[in-house]
Amino acid sequence: MKRIISLMFALSVAATAFAGSALAQGTRSYVNKGVKLYKDGKYVDSEVEFKKGLNKSPDNFQAHFNLGDSYYKQDNYQGAMKSFQSSLAKTKSPLLKSKVYYNIGNSLLKDKKLKESIAAYTEALKLDPGDMRTKYNLSYALDMLKHQKNQNKNNKNKNNKNNQNNKNQNKQNQNKQNNDQNKNNQNKQNNQQQNQQEQLSKQQAQAIFAALNHEEQKLQKKLRKFVGKPMKITKDW
Repeated sequence: MKRIISLMFALSVAATAFAGSALAQGTRSYVNKGVKLYKDGKYVDSEVEFKKGLNKSPDNFQAHFNLGDSYYKQDNYQGAMKSFQSSLAKTKSPLLKSKVYYNIGNSLLKDKKLKESIAAYTEALKLDPGDMRTKYNLSYALDMLKHQKNQNKNNKNKNNKNNQNNKNQNKQNQNKQNNDQNKNNQNKQNNQQQNQQEQLSKQQAQAIFAALNHEEQKLQKKLRKFVGKPMKITKDW
């Protein structure tokens, strides 16, 4: 996997490569000491020395730039960007400005601000089109942004699919509830009809029984009329 190429602009390099950047003796001493501590991995101590140099010379480019490097190594990317941006106003050199934009891009990239880091690398390349490190890190940032967009798209599609599945599940649950309710209503209606039929059958049976009982009573009454009466014998001779 690609990694970010970082850059430190030490006093010895700046003084050799860029004329007119002479420092006051006290500032030079602090910055040189800060560079040595930085190279030894003592970033907090180097930060202290660079700040001492700025107290002596607040407009010193190298002190601002290297202080940004110290912050960067301590994962203080906000502090690093602030120092790098301060150094921009302390030089008119396009080449130096390109190095500043390069490190601003690195800080933004580490802070996961991909679009802003791409803009910073682009500014660096405008000032120094041949810088391979800037091209490399710009390519890295573009790849990261593309990956992020694809990931966001996949997450969006996944969320949409989950939402659709939830809607379908809710619809199925609602349909099931409706079916269960309809079934309960039908069962209730059938039970009511059955109860009514049973009740009607019972009433009919009672009516029939009452009618039969009434007829039987009438028959018994008629039979009682004949009890005790002599039979008439009709002679046929």
